Amino acid sequence: MREDSPMTRDAEAIRCEGLSKHFGKLIALDHLDLAIEKGACFGFLGPNGAGKTTTLRLLAGITHPTSGKVWVAGQDVTRNTLGLRSLIGYLPETPAYYDWMTGREFLRFTADLYGMQRASGKTRTEELLKQVNLTQDGHRRVGAYSRGMKQRLGLAQALLNRPEVLLLDEPASALDPMGRREMLEAIRALKGETTVFLSTHILADVERLCDRVAIIDKGRTVRMGTIDELRAQQGPSVFEVQFEEDGASAVARLENVPWVTSVKTAQKGDRPILQVEVNDLEKAKKELPRLLVDTGLTLLRYELTAASLEEVFIDLVGGGEAIE
Repeated sequence: MREDSPMTRDAEAIRCEGLSKHFGKLIALDHLDLAIEKGACFGFLGPNGAGKTTTLRLLAGITHPTSGKVWVAGQDVTRNTLGLRSLIGYLPETPAYYDWMTGREFLRFTADLYGMQRASGKTRTEELLKQVNLTQDGHRRVGAYSRGMKQRLGLAQALLNRPEVLLLDEPASALDPMGRREMLEAIRALKGETTVFLSTHILADVERLCDRVAIIDKGRTVRMGTIDELRAQQGPSVFEVQFEEDGASAVARLENVPWVTSVKTAQKGDRPILQVEVNDLEKAKKELPRLLVDTGLTLLRYELTAASLEEVFIDLVGGGEAIE
């Protein structure tokens, strides 16, 4: 398996090797390789029909692969799904409820299914209702909840057993702006507490939440890395810099920096703009501001013009899918 960076098995929360799933002649997943470190928020990005939900169901042990191997929270899912259930939380795209139950009753019922002691289940229920901002609505029947409230209740249910790995399938795709923001904030608060595997086609959600991303299309991974790495692979990263004074002295200084590949001058408006192309984006983001300050010039504009995640996505999947 080819990996972007070396990672020991002990540091991994999820690992897939040659994971494939066929439904008759339909190939839903085609030799997927992944290695996701513990504590990460990992974005699994792709158009509808790319194989995202199939992958989630395989990771959760709901279905079995046609071929390949998958480990989640240290468990070989292809051999032991019962041992996995206490270690993961899973929120499907459209969770199902008993609408006659209240939100509080639903969580206590789920706690009973996990075998939690009654007192512990009650305490954990109240903790989670507060965490997903449903304390004031816990007494209401789930059938009266909005879509956003149901999604947040589903997130609470997925967190009930304090999972090592949290699997989320399009958790905010059908929500209104307010519901989506509440869901994303709830997920953001989990970073560092558990490993989050977020499957979605909404690019903005990935950019706001995720440490690393895999883009999948037609059942295959087409690109994986940090968002900055994905952008950099699309082409050079360029910073646009504008000073109030003449920038000739800045050009001379920047041309001698090892990670600067070129400095060009372009005219925009009444002042020239320096276009600084770099080959090490991470180092440039840390060091370029200091270098610009050291010139003693008055900085008017400083902007990174690397390829957007949307441009990367459209280029890789062919632009055939509407994205948000």
